[in-house]
Amino acid sequence: MSTHRTARGALLPLAAAAALLALSACGDAGELTSAGATPTAVGPTRLWPKLPPATSDPYGLDEGNRASVPGVEVPDSDVHRVKPVAVVQAEVRAHPGEYSGTDGLYDETVRQLGRCDEKPTSCPVLTSYYRDLTGEGSDDLIVGIRMPENQLVVRVYMAEKGRLTRIMSSSDSVISVELAGRDVLIRATSGIPGYEYRTAWSWDDRQRAMFPTHDEFLRVAQDKHNRPDGPGGPRTPDRPGGAGAPPPGPSPASPPESSPASAPESSSASAPEPSASGS
Repeated sequence: MSTHRTARGALLPLAAAAALLALSACGDAGELTSAGATPTAVGPTRLWPKLPPATSDPYGLDEGNRASVPGVEVPDSDVHRVKPVAVVQAEVRAHPGEYSGTDGLYDETVRQLGRCDEKPTSCPVLTSYYRDLTGEGSDDLIVGIRMPENQLVVRVYMAEKGRLTRIMSSSDSVISVELAGRDVLIRATSGIPGYEYRTAWSWDDRQRAMFPTHDEFLRVAQDKHNRPDGPGGPRTPDRPGGAGAPPPGPSPASPPESSPASAPESSSASAPEPSASGS
């Protein structure tokens, strides 16, 4: 018995070795291989650690983003029942002579606004869109205003207790405007070939206004929108994140591409995604 057990025990290691060789031969094609040494993780290094932190925001982003529209009533707090052109005209009357900032419009644009009834084809107010951007269960009003030099003003309004409140205002050399969920995405020229700005405006329930929550500088396929002398040129410090209208100055009128907006459309939050071209 002891001799039999010894012989059988000697055969077991040989059989195991043969099985391992067979498995290794079959698994060459799919086995894991080393990717090399992993680089050592380096944490962020704080520069000027003794520099005191700022005590306030460098830009007052809430200023102008939220503003009551005087003289405009909203029956049943339904923004579909207000006229987009009348809304923009009311803001012009409340801020006459404003050329920059969230209330600014070109002189030429203001003159065109005053003739929207008799010349609707040249009215600078584009077809309006409606969607619940605040998450409060009712549609908000999205207005686009064409200006010279391929500038586009994008404004959003919400109804509050029968009154109209503007919760977003942006002006830039716009390539396109899109809605993604409850965000407004604006692509704008950068003035640098092959690059563009892409900004996402989102609702902030605490401030009850929309803010540029994601502002990116992206490399894209070079096209006519990204020439060094492209429309509108690069952004300037007084127009952070595309907020704020361009300074006044003579400029040729843009070709009329807007559609009459003297009365609100019957579209709703389920309307197709809008796309406004600034070229």
